[in-house]
Amino acid sequence: MRERDGRQNLAATIGGWSVRHRVSAVVGWLVFVVVAMLLGSTAGQVEMTEDEYAAGDSARFEQVLGETHLRTPASEMFLVTTDAPVTSPSSREVVTDLVRRLHATAAVTDVVDPYVNGLVSQDGHSALVRVTMSGDPMTAGDRAQPLLDAAAATRSAYPGARIDEFGDGSANAWFDDTILKDFRRAEWTAVPLAIGILLIAFGALLAALLPVGLALTSFLAANGILALVSHRMHLDTSASSVMLLVGLAVGVDYSLFYLRREREERVRGRDPATALQVAAATSGRSVLVSGLTVVAAMSGMFLSRMLIFEGFATATILVVLVAVVGSVTVLPAMLSLLGDRVDLGRVPGLGRMRRPGTENRFWHAVLTRVLHRPGVSAVLATAFLLVLAIPAAGMHTERLGLDKLLPADTSIMQSYHHITAAFPGGPTPARVVVTAPSVQSAEMNAAVDDFTSRALATGLVREPILVSAHPEVDALEIEVPLAGDGTDATSVRALDALRSDLVPTTVGEVPGARAYVGGNLAFSQDFNAQLEDSMLRVVVFVLVLAFVLMLVAFRSVTIALVSVVLNVLSMAAAFGVLVAVFQHGWGASLVGGRGVGAIESWIPLFAFVVLFGLSMDYHVFVVSRIREAHDRGLSTRDAVAHGVGTSAGVVTSAAAIMVAVFAVFATLSMTTFKQLGVGLAVAILLDATVVRAVLLPSVLAFLGDRTWWLPGWLSFLPDRTYRPPVDDRQDSVKEAADPGPAGG
Repeated sequence: MRERDGRQNLAATIGGWSVRHRVSAVVGWLVFVVVAMLLGSTAGQVEMTEDEYAAGDSARFEQVLGETHLRTPASEMFLVTTDAPVTSPSSREVVTDLVRRLHATAAVTDVVDPYVNGLVSQDGHSALVRVTMSGDPMTAGDRAQPLLDAAAATRSAYPGARIDEFGDGSANAWFDDTILKDFRRAEWTAVPLAIGILLIAFGALLAALLPVGLALTSFLAANGILALVSHRMHLDTSASSVMLLVGLAVGVDYSLFYLRREREERVRGRDPATALQVAAATSGRSVLVSGLTVVAAMSGMFLSRMLIFEGFATATILVVLVAVVGSVTVLPAMLSLLGDRVDLGRVPGLGRMRRPGTENRFWHAVLTRVLHRPGVSAVLATAFLLVLAIPAAGMHTERLGLDKLLPADTSIMQSYHHITAAFPGGPTPARVVVTAPSVQSAEMNAAVDDFTSRALATGLVREPILVSAHPEVDALEIEVPLAGDGTDATSVRALDALRSDLVPTTVGEVPGARAYVGGNLAFSQDFNAQLEDSMLRVVVFVLVLAFVLMLVAFRSVTIALVSVVLNVLSMAAAFGVLVAVFQHGWGASLVGGRGVGAIESWIPLFAFVVLFGLSMDYHVFVVSRIREAHDRGLSTRDAVAHGVGTSAGVVTSAAAIMVAVFAVFATLSMTTFKQLGVGLAVAILLDATVVRAVLLPSVLAFLGDRTWWLPGWLSFLPDRTYRPPVDDRQDSVKEAADPGPAGG
């Protein structure tokens, strides 16, 4: 299909080539996927190291540890609680037995005697045995079982004693056994869900499998390429999972749009070749524009200057680009090869595809009312979204601690709470690393004593403060238990006191000394600060770039501005719901969650770019149908009715897939996944209903011909939209005058 100037658009050109060389296109795609998978599996994926997650002062802390080869080893804690005083002979026997068994394992390098180091609780009934584990801290969970077995043996030998364990090893092992399996199950639950929804939409098994097949092969190829990239840019372990979710969403959507349009043109009486040409010139072009917009949104994560988000950006951009290539090449080739056989496996009663292009009865009724009074509809829809967005104004973000991250009734959390109750700040102490020409000098020793006494005097630090000198590398480590539970406001005040006063004015004043504060809370605070600092530039970049892309694609300032504003409005509403549910606890029990007083710090930035990209995905498709109808001779109001009405079915199917996939994550155990799942699902649901079916058509209808406004100084922008033949334009005018019966 040709444009006004007689040239084919890029999507039509590529689609035409693929149809003429359909075997080459299909074989070429399969070869590409297989080669990418083989190269990726051979190279392997390189994961981020612990110091690559750090930001701010924590990053400098990790840098010093790297320079001095004092990497923080994995540790484990065992709380022994007895009815008798823990210093009594019978209780000492329990502790001694546990220490002996732990020493006997090959998984430890040091076991701290609680009696020698003063690790006895204030009530005198608990002792804390601390263990330093051998090997890589990132894989501590793989070596935790011997320690857990040792504790179980002591527990069995002394049934009157309670032994709680918590630390890097047991926590990682629990995560591996529970959360990661949970995550994998959720990922692959999404695939049959997508197939089921597509089966309802198409009414035929093969037509339902085709989009999922393209999405999965796109993911497999992109994941192979990602493995190669990881050797230059290390990745978070969840990068592939993020890639699968985004790849499944966009891959299925692109195929859905393309296949729907091809079927629609066949119903209109076109021959197979012409139907594919029209689909390539229209839906194919929408895929290209949508893909570029999604890539633009995802690329905003590079501005965070944090490796974890740069990895997510790379993963999502790769899978979107691969899905776009597959949608405009192998998909038309497959449709050409299959012809009407794409309807194989038709399920009786699910034949909604029998009348593509007609208006769904429900959405036709909604649109009729919306367009009858567009101004009122726009105001009401906007007011509804703004009300939902109100809680977002009070959003509080933080790196959720374990007490907020995991369900309170799990065994690991019960142990965690017992340890923090007996030794406040114990499980998550702050760590100070100091380098100096001589860490054993009289001046340094005096500074350490001064630090210890002043820190304890603040009431924000607990005992014992452990000091370890490493003269062989001119370094000193100080472990400081913080007041509070290690993550609350009290612990944050303690950390601020360490960084702003206690450390700089004591050990930091020794000539030639460098001192940095790290630890779990410090890492969390620095990570959150870096996110807050980068959020504004990421948002501005994404909005401006999306505006420019929409302006170039549709040659309308109004369309570009409305597109950006509506997306921001729907995301604000989704964030409001997210805050209401998980920060305030309103309805959290419906998803098995609870109000935790905060939103995970990385979710707003990540959700913003992902949601903006995915919502623009089908927004481009809807606006393309409106623009196409307008170019066929329909008035703006009729074009809006026709474009939104005929695309409602495919948009509903696309949105249903996304909502179902994201909703699965709301069922997982961790609060982070629940927040992410609810936030994404609510945003897509609002976007596909309130925004696309009410707000978008009402705003465009209210604006009328101003919808297509383009100032004269922008007239140089190329017009790449599809212009249908004259007979098609006449048919559209007739359809607008007499739309006929609504489709199923």
